Amino acid sequence: MSSTPPASAEVAGVEPDVPASARSLAIIMDGNGRWASGRGLPVAAGHREGTRALRRTVEAALELGVESLAVYAFSTENWARPLDEVEALMEIFSETIERELPELARQGVRTRFIGRRDRAPVELLDRMEALESETCANDRLQLWIAFDYGGRAELVVAAKRLVEAGVEAGEIDEALVAAHLYAPEMPDPDLVIRTSGELRVSNFLLWQLAYAELVFVDRQWPDFGADDLRSALEDYTRRRRRYGGR
Repeated sequence: MSSTPPASAEVAGVEPDVPASARSLAIIMDGNGRWASGRGLPVAAGHREGTRALRRTVEAALELGVESLAVYAFSTENWARPLDEVEALMEIFSETIERELPELARQGVRTRFIGRRDRAPVELLDRMEALESETCANDRLQLWIAFDYGGRAELVVAAKRLVEAGVEAGEIDEALVAAHLYAPEMPDPDLVIRTSGELRVSNFLLWQLAYAELVFVDRQWPDFGADDLRSALEDYTRRRRRYGGR
């Protein structure tokens, strides 16, 4: 399921076989605040509408044969937002686990959270862990929710874990670093989608998206839906992934 190219393909500069359609996706869900502002609504209204966009996007991914979907929900930098917005987001995350994700679980979605866990409110953390436990046997689609996540922070954590394990410098290679990331079993994304027209990756999955294809969508996240996902996947099928080859 991972899109990481075989080492032999990288050395030889040969393009490896890739699936006709992306099976592993990542989405930077951007634009909730601007969506709300444009409608004269509080920012929290945009975030709540964004949770509904998440549910319908996951359901569309199920129909389109996607196997793994990682979404950027809350970054390590988002704690710097106004306190009232952060508090509203924590409440909305709890609501999402209670109202939106259980139906996805019934459809075979396994949910896991990647990122730090030491700063989440206790009630939210309990709900996150309960959902992970309740969906651990589901295998139709793997949903990875990046919460209190930063790509640079993840690499620092991996480095610390290697040091704590007593690994010698000469033993460290890419496979060993990958094995010490937050979720080593998460496949590298074939395709990364960012909404709202912004053209950057914003510290998301810096290690994992090394060879991912990127699609930037002008639509704000609360308006994103099945047609947008299908269009991004169709765009992917028209590309040729070289992994450094010609």
